[in-house]
Amino acid sequence: MIRILAVIVMLARMPVFAAEPATSAAPAADAATAPVPSTQTGTAATSSNPAPATAAPDAQTPEPSTAVKISIALRKGDKTGALKIADEFLATHPRDAQVRFLRAVVLGDLNRQDDAATALESLTEDFPELAEPYNNLAVIRANQGQFALAERYLQLALAAEPNYITAQENLGDLYIAMAAASYEKAARLAPENGALKTKLSLTRELGNKLRAAR
Repeated sequence: MIRILAVIVMLARMPVFAAEPATSAAPAADAATAPVPSTQTGTAATSSNPAPATAAPDAQTPEPSTAVKISIALRKGDKTGALKIADEFLATHPRDAQVRFLRAVVLGDLNRQDDAATALESLTEDFPELAEPYNNLAVIRANQGQFALAERYLQLALAAEPNYITAQENLGDLYIAMAAASYEKAARLAPENGALKTKLSLTRELGNKLRAAR
């Protein structure tokens, strides 16, 4: 049976709802306009050689968000570390949709597909308006041969976001896979039917080309 959908892990397509904001750094004071320190309470300094203005400290570098930390760990290939970052954050922020989605992506990368599916299903229950979890659920189910369920999830993704290109592309790929599966079953039932064999061969060839095009 041909399975041509690829797991979607592109961080550019992750949901941004409820993302943890980066910590804002306080702006540094302008040293050129800093007030001259006074030697008397409530009055300005009168010395002909006033004390120089103190240079303002450099602005503190903002702390990367948890989502960014996970993304960096993934780019470095540290999947276990990425999962640890997500788990530690979600222990105190269980409603963060972005980190929950990234955690599901990491679980998929670790070949823990059942755990990834469970995480995504929970996400769709809490945030049904997000399209990406439905899409990734569809990919998992399609790769398991559950084409009808995969189609349902992709339709839900498109209902949530009609212009979601990745889900629309996956739906097209899914229909090719479903066609190949149907032709394969028909060919087994009628092995003497040359037309079915030709259709199956052409559909498989198309599936291979689609995989190469990704």
